[in-house]
Parts: sequence; C-alpha cells; structure tokens
Amino acid sequence: MDDVREQSGAGLPRLVLIVALSLAVLLAAGVATLGVLSGRTGSNARPEQGGATTARGDRSGPLALPPVKAPEANSDECGTVLAKLPDELRVDGSAVPRRELAAPKPAGTVAWGDAEHDPISLRCGLTAPAELKPTSKLMVVSGVSWLPISSGETTTWLAVDRPVYVAITGPNDTGIGPVQDVSLILRKELPRREVSG
Repeated sequence: MDDVREQSGAGLPRLVLIVALSLAVLLAAGVATLGVLSGRTGSNARPEQGGATTARGDRSGPLALPPVKAPEANSDECGTVLAKLPDELRVDGSAVPRRELAAPKPAGTVAWGDAEHDPISLRCGLTAPAELKPTSKLMVVSGVSWLPISSGETTTWLAVDRPVYVAITGPNDTGIGPVQDVSLILRKELPRREVSG
C-alpha cells in the first residue's frame, strides 16, 4: 500500500506539471494565432467603396476596380478629363501618387494611393445614380456641384453639373482636397450644364 501511495503521490505532481505545460503551450499558440489574425484584419477591415475590390489597408500592388455601368467612359469629355488629371492628389497636405490599376482596367478610371494612403478612385462617364433627385442636397466645391453619397466608411462624390458624371471615391477621412483638385479641372475643361435628377 505504501508503495502505491508513494507512486501516486509522486505521479500527481508530474501529471499536474504536464497538464500545466500543455496548457501554457496551447495558450501561447492561441495568442500567436490571434496576433496573426488581428494583423490581417485590423487595418484591412474597410473595403474601398465605389469600386475597389481590395480592402482598406491593402496599399500595394495594382488596385482592382470592378466594372460599373459607365456608357460615357470613352467619350471625348472623359478623355479630356482623364488627360488633365494630376499625377498626385493632395490628401491632408500630402502628395498621393497615382496607383496602377489591375487588368482588366475599366474604361474611364484612375486611382491614387500609396503605402501611407488608402486608395482614391475616379470614374468618368457613369450613369445618373438613383440618389440624384430634384431634392438632393448638393455641395458646390470650387464652382462644381457635387452629390456626396456615403456608404459605411467611404464616400463617393459625384459631379452632377457637367456633360458627363464624374465620381471620386475614397475613405471618409480623406478630406475634400481631391474633390477640390478635380473640381478645378472640371470647371476649366467641361462646360456647366443644368443638374437633372
């Protein structure tokens, strides 16, 4: 009996030690897994609205823009606008360069973005959106009438008083700098027209 007690007494601490070490290893593996998963989803959780299939935070490589209905994308007006767009946009005082678009690139599209800035896309020649109504509240920026359309954490600004509809989409925290830059081009290059909704 004494032999059995001694073995049980000696076996119990060893068993407790094995269980404790196993739990510690499992806990460390769980924490490491959570760290890896949160690193993938933390900054990439916001998809870019208005076109990008890449998530917010994915700031490298060609940007994929899905096709949308843009019957005037190949028009002379869109060609003029696209030719005049700057190589860089102003975002919070920073110059954000153009970003390559993934193939197949939809007609009438351009994007900007870099390692420090989420993508901003521009589309020209779109159809009138359902949100554009006679009662829509428009914002005039540098002489151009824009309809802001918010969706989650992104905003699309649609120029509605030119011969073609032009949309700029970016994160809500982008500010109005890109809209001002594009407004100056639209005001100079395209004649004003009556807003119809």
